[in-house]
Amino acid sequence: MLTIESTLARFFQQYPNKDIVVAYSGGIDSQVLLYALAQLAKQNILSNKISICHVNHGLSENALTWQLFAKQQAQQLGLPIEVCEVNVVPQKQHSLEELARDARYKALQESSVDHALIVTGHHSDDQSETFLLAIKRGAGLKGLSAMKTIMPLGKQILVRPLLNISRQMIMDYANKHQLSWIEDESNQDSRFDRNFIRHNIMPVLTERWPSMLTTIARSALHCQEAESLLRELAAQDLKFCQISQTSLSVEEIKKLSKARFNNLIRYFLQNHQCLMPSTEQLEQVHNQLSAAADKIPAVKVGHSWLRRFKGELYLTADFDDVSSWVYEIDVQRELYLQQIQLPDKLGVLIVNAEFIDTDIDNFDNGVITQHQVIPPNRGQKVMIKFSHRNPKCLPDYRQHSRSLKKVLQELSIAPWLRQRLPFLYYDEQLVGVIGHFICKPFIPEKGEPALNIRWTK
Repeated sequence: MLTIESTLARFFQQYPNKDIVVAYSGGIDSQVLLYALAQLAKQNILSNKISICHVNHGLSENALTWQLFAKQQAQQLGLPIEVCEVNVVPQKQHSLEELARDARYKALQESSVDHALIVTGHHSDDQSETFLLAIKRGAGLKGLSAMKTIMPLGKQILVRPLLNISRQMIMDYANKHQLSWIEDESNQDSRFDRNFIRHNIMPVLTERWPSMLTTIARSALHCQEAESLLRELAAQDLKFCQISQTSLSVEEIKKLSKARFNNLIRYFLQNHQCLMPSTEQLEQVHNQLSAAADKIPAVKVGHSWLRRFKGELYLTADFDDVSSWVYEIDVQRELYLQQIQLPDKLGVLIVNAEFIDTDIDNFDNGVITQHQVIPPNRGQKVMIKFSHRNPKCLPDYRQHSRSLKKVLQELSIAPWLRQRLPFLYYDEQLVGVIGHFICKPFIPEKGEPALNIRWTK
């Protein structure tokens, strides 16, 4: 049996009942992978259900030709195929290759049943290129671990069974079986870092050191083992330092060494699918833990923020500025289930008119999610805003009035969340802060007409 086929047979014997989905581009790597799997199935060496998924990125003028080729190959081998068309939109801080890969994996996940094996044709040359790219970026152990043979991918498992097979072995197999494949013209463009390494660097290295692919693979494996140990350590540290799903104890993380602090923060961010911070950003976060108590330092990391407040380090999204958003509720029409879509994914306010006949007891960790207020007078404007001029107010739980800023501070609401609270106004008078309190003058008596306001986040 050929080495490629024996490698695949040994690998998939571990998963006799798993569906196999071949990530098929039509290039030589995926063509050899697909053909070899089909031969193993034909010989009854593999009993797994095999299907094909071809992702059309639309980035090449030849994309439709490649799509047609994929369908033809599936038909020749008698295997089902699903074609997924994706739209790759350029974004700042992301390479086109990275965006295309993410779109491809998402499409592969969506087209596969749960627990299926999504199989790619990556080989040892790809592994070496990935390792050198990580060195070029100054990556840590996670990057230097390069590609793993097995890794979770949502509800599926991504597997790369050919990582110990060289590109030359794949070419020899394709030629021996007279396979045809497509050539992606972008693979020859040395403006892309991977192609530069493939065409200009690797030939020099392997000519000088013929065993270079093997030694790089061994180094990547050592890095994988070390990175696994760091993940275990970070998981242990997280148990001691985590206060909530999105916050850490400043007191506890300050006890860690600098290396363990960096390791924990990376692990914490990775758990929330955030972009990894740079060395400089980690340094900023660490330094700002010791900022004066009255300060609220924040560091942006990718599309997220790490913010310190009252002894906790919070992970938050990069919020939009909603301070200018205003919504006027039409009180002239029937106030029954008016739904107000709040900005920046803040949820929906549902407003309707009703009589109070029961006491409201709808609390969640002290945060009110439902309120009753007296109806406005005829001609009054009823508005929802996210801004205020720091008026005096008398919340239902206080005995004396105080400025709104001081009241929000009393409630220990983080400063960035104070800017995302919907304020209810009658004309220019503050009626209440949705989610927290209604001012006493606007609380109806039991049995009186009222407006019911519910915030569903």
